[in-house]
Amino acid sequence: MSSSPLSLFPYNTFGLEQEATELVVLQDRAQLDALRHWQGPQLVVGEGSNLLFTAPYAGRVLVNRLRGVTLSDDGDAWRIRAEAGENWHRLVCLTLERGMPGLENLALIPGTAGAAPIQNIGAYGVELARFCESVESLDWRSGEIRHWSATDCRFGYRDSAFKHEAQHHLILSLTLRLPKDWQPVLGYGPLAELDAGASAVQIFEQVCATRRAKLPDPAVLGNAGSFFKNPQVVPAQAEALRLAWPDLPCYPAGEGAVKLAAGWLIDRAGLKGTCVGGAAVHRQQALVLVNQGGATAEDIVRLAALVRERVAQLFGVSLEPEVRMIGREGETSLDEVLACLN
Repeated sequence: MSSSPLSLFPYNTFGLEQEATELVVLQDRAQLDALRHWQGPQLVVGEGSNLLFTAPYAGRVLVNRLRGVTLSDDGDAWRIRAEAGENWHRLVCLTLERGMPGLENLALIPGTAGAAPIQNIGAYGVELARFCESVESLDWRSGEIRHWSATDCRFGYRDSAFKHEAQHHLILSLTLRLPKDWQPVLGYGPLAELDAGASAVQIFEQVCATRRAKLPDPAVLGNAGSFFKNPQVVPAQAEALRLAWPDLPCYPAGEGAVKLAAGWLIDRAGLKGTCVGGAAVHRQQALVLVNQGGATAEDIVRLAALVRERVAQLFGVSLEPEVRMIGREGETSLDEVLACLN
């Protein structure tokens, strides 16, 4: 087992300086037995692309670097099994190169295959839950390997069982099922401009071009992608907002809910470019908070609170962070962090 220096700087795309009590890089399943004896807090990290370390972590950070992909033909569908440490975007590229469409709308989402089910990643009308067949995990408390069906995972909007009662599970692999009777999903954003007969590769290229034009490269400007979830409201509230703001983007969210575009709300609240210390609302994509250089976790937290407050004042809509906030002993919330700061 390899143990790295305790700095978490290389393992969070916000580029924040934090430390952990212990830091382990998992590269082989042979290491798993040794992981079962840890008694304190433990956090599993893929590429750190959806994390905000709000304090030094008083536990073990386990960096998942398990690699390997297996592709198979299941007759009416393709089956893809990916080890949890595989880069998600490279997995999308691989499936398209092999003529297995389905994941193209999820291109360029940062992070690993193992992180994908935790967050139930999604973009442009497609969520991981659509294709997830099963998840393999290690319960590090009991040492047992468990196989989760998609139903067991309890997928929701940017949510899953792994964010709640199953936080003590280390995801080892992910199995996806891509039906061969592929149909393009073109109803969201710039994809609506494509022809109905657009290929999976054309959709992939449009998604990549759009994301690269709007989202800053974390290697250049520290960020964790979309900071807030798109809020869901009841139809009556959406209709009232549309009367006041006719160009407000609205999308059906199922179960009598309407999804609003958080980035649009932040933009219309006049928050692009707003700064708190070294943190700022990105000038090209209001949904992204960035580290302009030298930002602290407190800067980012206070900026997020300011954005949430302004949007609530103007639209009566409450924004919820999509980024996972990690405190001294585990996952926390924006309100809990603010209470400690104030």
